[in-house]
Amino acid sequence: MIINCAGSLLCFNKPKIMGIVNVTPDSFYDGGKLNSESKILQHVESLLNEGSDFIDIGGCSTRPGAKFPTEKEEIKRIISPIRSILKTFPNTRISIDTFRSKVAEIAVKEGVVMINDISGGMLDKNMFFLLKKLKIPYILTHMHHHHINRKKISNSEKIKKNINPIIEINHFFSKKIYYLKQYGINDLILDPGFCFGKTLEQNFQLLKHLSLLGFEDHLILIGVSRKSMIQNILKISSKESLNATSIIHTLSLLKGVKLLRVHDVKEAVECIKLVQYYEEI
Repeated sequence: MIINCAGSLLCFNKPKIMGIVNVTPDSFYDGGKLNSESKILQHVESLLNEGSDFIDIGGCSTRPGAKFPTEKEEIKRIISPIRSILKTFPNTRISIDTFRSKVAEIAVKEGVVMINDISGGMLDKNMFFLLKKLKIPYILTHMHHHHINRKKISNSEKIKKNINPIIEINHFFSKKIYYLKQYGINDLILDPGFCFGKTLEQNFQLLKHLSLLGFEDHLILIGVSRKSMIQNILKISSKESLNATSIIHTLSLLKGVKLLRVHDVKEAVECIKLVQYYEEI
């Protein structure tokens, strides 16, 4: 599978890695840690040296219960880091993690090459129109519509327990892909949205049947790094969940996932190398 990213054709015959850079005070794992330019650059350098193919920068926490900052505040959080990263590491492919079209548009003007929208276009009706204009890769995330509003993300409303999450998610993707194709958007990456509006059981059903997603025509990204689905099973904290994250990454790669969004790049690279060797012998 190939996507056109900033004029270059990227082939995903080998899975790739997206390193997380949260410039937020309240993200569930690393909120508040990257509170200066030097810390951000040190973190990005580490991610790149360890093998990250993309840097995903976000200025708005999307953990359950998090209140959204104003659009102005989100823009303020991401502009300086984007400029500093591209000045220091000019060949870096940066993705902007936002559901706001205005934030995305400004970020792209600063050099961002991909939009990662956790709302699947549901929180900003202008997002798809922006994509039509920009023609850049878009990460389309499934999120149950009752799970979001314009002020915060809630974990109280989930896909009903009697609904098969694979059917629901593929139905969601099919509708969104249809609309995006009408706008001429072809470079799509699908994210099934682990832990967004799904029960614990549905998250693991989704993991078990990942190979059934995307109609075999689209790249699948997963973001499970240190998430609550791990903590709730093992009764551990996010800080203790690296090993379990690597296990889920390995299972996902075996089911055809081509992009991992992670906090810990070195360990994700090791997962990819081991799975590749396993599949090639």
